[in-house]
Amino acid sequence: QVPLVESGGGSVQAGGSLTLSCAASGNSYWSSCMGWFRQAPGSEREAVAGISAGGSTYSTASVKGRFTISRDNAKKTVYLLLNSLKPEDTAMYYCAAGGICGSRTWYQGADINYWGQGTQVTVSS
Repeated sequence: QVPLVESGGGSVQAGGSLTLSCAASGNSYWSSCMGWFRQAPGSEREAVAGISAGGSTYSTASVKGRFTISRDNAKKTVYLLLNSLKPEDTAMYYCAAGGICGSRTWYQGADINYWGQGTQVTVSS
């Protein structure tokens, strides 16, 4: 069983919106930090946003005020609402479980236990 399954990616014009979803199949890691990372071609992977089991949220500066992360514990699903999209947001977005939200190692993706398969977001100008 695949631990994390993302959906919701697509192609939009600049200024548009998308909602990404990540459904978790396991229980052992659902209580950990759930987050989203992204990687554009030729670029390093970067943390986008994370949400702790208690609901505290963290996000990278470039998406603050535009992206919102949330989680539904009953559905074991984490969401990422992407508003005011820019061409530079174009990337493969990955759901991630594990680590301590907001920690240096979490931002580095160093202590992630599970990764999703990725969903592509493409923003045209």
